[in-house]
Amino acid sequence: MLGGFGGKSSAGGRKSLRVAVAGDKGTGKSSLISAVASETFPDNVPRVLPPITLPANAYPDNIPITIVDTPSSIDNRIKLIEEFRKADVVILTYACDQPSTLDRLASYWLPELRRLEIKAPVIVVGCKLDLRDARSPARLEDIMAPIMKEYREIETCIECSALTLIQAPDVFFYASKAVLHPTFPLFDPEKQCLKPRFRRAVQKIFNLCDHDLDGALSDAELNDFQVNCFGAPLDPVELMGVKRMVQERQPDGVTDLGLTLPGFLLFFSLFIERGRPEAAWAILRKCGYNDSLELSTELLPVPAKHSPDQSIELTNEAMDFLSGIFRLYDLDNDGALLPAEIDDLFQTAPDSPWLEAPYKDAAEKTAGGNLTINGFLSEWALMTLLDPRKTLANLIYIGYGHDPASTFCVTRKRSVDRKKQRTERNVFQCFVFGPKKSGKSAILDSFLGRKYSESYKATMGERYAANVIDLPGGVKKTLILREIPEERVKKFLGNEESMAACDVAVVVYDSSDVYSWKKAREILMEVARRGEESGNGSPCLLVAAKDDLDPYPMSVQESDRVSMELGIEVPVSLSMKLGDPNSLFSRIVSAAENPHVSVPETESGRRSKNIRQFVNSSLVFVSVGTALGFAGLAAYRAYSARKNA
Repeated sequence: MLGGFGGKSSAGGRKSLRVAVAGDKGTGKSSLISAVASETFPDNVPRVLPPITLPANAYPDNIPITIVDTPSSIDNRIKLIEEFRKADVVILTYACDQPSTLDRLASYWLPELRRLEIKAPVIVVGCKLDLRDARSPARLEDIMAPIMKEYREIETCIECSALTLIQAPDVFFYASKAVLHPTFPLFDPEKQCLKPRFRRAVQKIFNLCDHDLDGALSDAELNDFQVNCFGAPLDPVELMGVKRMVQERQPDGVTDLGLTLPGFLLFFSLFIERGRPEAAWAILRKCGYNDSLELSTELLPVPAKHSPDQSIELTNEAMDFLSGIFRLYDLDNDGALLPAEIDDLFQTAPDSPWLEAPYKDAAEKTAGGNLTINGFLSEWALMTLLDPRKTLANLIYIGYGHDPASTFCVTRKRSVDRKKQRTERNVFQCFVFGPKKSGKSAILDSFLGRKYSESYKATMGERYAANVIDLPGGVKKTLILREIPEERVKKFLGNEESMAACDVAVVVYDSSDVYSWKKAREILMEVARRGEESGNGSPCLLVAAKDDLDPYPMSVQESDRVSMELGIEVPVSLSMKLGDPNSLFSRIVSAAENPHVSVPETESGRRSKNIRQFVNSSLVFVSVGTALGFAGLAAYRAYSARKNA
């Protein structure tokens, strides 16, 4: 169930595992595989075994394991690389009686896996344990410690003997464990502590179990947790033993109210310390977490769009929840969240979702860099527009417990909005086109309340800016500006559905530069043409930027003429340097609210429209004439029948 217990099984939903076994020639790869599969030491082993599958009941997780023997010769390098890429886990072997093969792991095999960017965990296996020289009693931990410190992808090291079957079956148990219950995402061996993402997940689980929100898990809450995760409660003696053990190691881990968060974290540390990561993973998966320590997509249902010109928005119920969360974390009541307060808000999420593009610097902040309420709500609106599943996950991380069905709404098709000549949307997306140095970025900066900068810095990739627009009557709409760099316009518009998500297209040009105007005109005509071809035409606005400079006379006249020919408004003149947005953002929202107005129409588009109207009129005329003809024929037949009677 969403936000509670009821995730995947302890195996993480996997149906099978694939293990690639590699190593130098003569290290015992094939003998190990054959001995485990047949439970006897083989007399004759081929150089490379065919793939062998261990049955599902071979190990506790009940998952079949396919073991692939790999060739050691360089002649079969392509086959070897292919198997590495398909493997869920890689076993690297060395011979206990040949120290040089162990050296080769660090000098060749492990660097080779890194060079190939193999992400699978690695198990290092020493074969032929029965042949090791008894006069060399070096401990495996001492030998492998420096190698494991350098190569963190090594999950486990084990030595075995295929001849005597000592620890041979354990090799593939540890291999499956490395995939299904890996220690690496949970524990940092160098710092000897839980990894941050795991700590965040544990804290979320703690909050989930703390039903009375008193900051501690009572005996009843601990038993609920135990039953939900493992199917059976703890008896009073066991419960007392758990709390006593925690208190000995972590004095503040237990209070009169019950087990605290530090105590709960220690509980998970003990799983790792005692070699039982599978217990931690069982809890994580029962609570809906996947292998990346994020909520599984199965727990994040998102409504589907049936047409590319639809969008997904947060409902009023979800927005009210977010407004309440903002007030809760705005500890100093200054109407803005400090970076530390945002970190606190997302302390139970895997990561803060707004630290990277496109969300970083995409919303309004105060002069001191704090996120305003408008900026906060705009970030959520932007995330919902781009990735609603990510929005739902982060809502749950911060404590949202409502039904997902009441979280989102799918907007009406924009084509229907045009016919009805109105829209019900609360979030509008505006594409901002224009040549280089036309002033696009300055418009986005102004939209977020940032000061004008004389220095020019080209936008690398697409950029977003989101903010709330206050309209008359207390109405609020969220506007999202999406800057499309000049070099990406051709490829962007080459996609048939590129304009489907656009509520308004703004084309910006430098009013003092004739080249800028010519390039903007080309972009505008291409936007208009693509919209007509795809049926996704959107209202367009021309923006004559840098109005503080001397305008190029011809561009003023031409821009007015082009606007009239296309049937859109005359250009909006403004200067970001003078701090004069000229109500641009309100005009963009107004254009979005009237999707049937200011949609550009080219000459060829107008001709096609007239032809369609003529054909439709002709079809109507023919249909009416045909209907009248049939009616007349029927009347004549009725008259004839009466006359004959």
